[in-house]
Amino acid sequence: MEENNVISMPRIGDPAPEFTAETTQGTIHFPNDYKGSWVILFSHPADFTPVCTTEFMTFATMEEKFAKANCKLVGLSVDSLYSHIAWLRTIKEKIEFKGMKDVEVKFPLIEDITMTVAKKYGMIQPGESSTKAVRAVFFIDPKGTIRTIIYYPLSLGRNFDELYRVLIALQTADAFSVATPADWRPGDDVIVPPAGSCGVAKERMEGKENIKCYDWFFCTKELSEKEINQKIFK
Repeated sequence: MEENNVISMPRIGDPAPEFTAETTQGTIHFPNDYKGSWVILFSHPADFTPVCTTEFMTFATMEEKFAKANCKLVGLSVDSLYSHIAWLRTIKEKIEFKGMKDVEVKFPLIEDITMTVAKKYGMIQPGESSTKAVRAVFFIDPKGTIRTIIYYPLSLGRNFDELYRVLIALQTADAFSVATPADWRPGDDVIVPPAGSCGVAKERMEGKENIKCYDWFFCTKELSEKEINQKIFK
């Protein structure tokens, strides 16, 4: 919530704030309705705007890809349900972008004309706009915990390859108890927890678990894309 120009927003590691809302797919109780699945909750500034239109078309086209990684999509803007429905119909009937056309948005789009949900999640940034939500993205894990938060200004469309990469990296880190280095993609080496001492690092360098140590604090491990796929895409 906003008080004296101070924005209150959840942080990484916090439980996702709960809310009940009307959407284009009916009433949702968040995050309880999504327990057991990853969720990307994202906001956009307004319906019937060009950048948002390209984003929704991209998300809708990639929805099945996210679903295969056990991730559901939930959108939000401070527009009414009627506006949402009319906009999504227009997208399907009239808009073509980068070869995408006849795109039907099937994931829920939250009506938030009171800005209640947007304020709970710090999506209203007065320095950018006091009447529109910025392009916020919250990655929420199957336990309802916020794991990643990404914010974009009104003028900047999101990179959807990166959003998908983040999802797979988070799941990989959880499944294999590793960290992912800069620009990591599935199939690249991952970072293993620090050895704690040079002696332990040297033991690891014997070739156990395909671990390679450059110093006691920096060890990498081979992790094939096949291994990741077997864990994540069940």
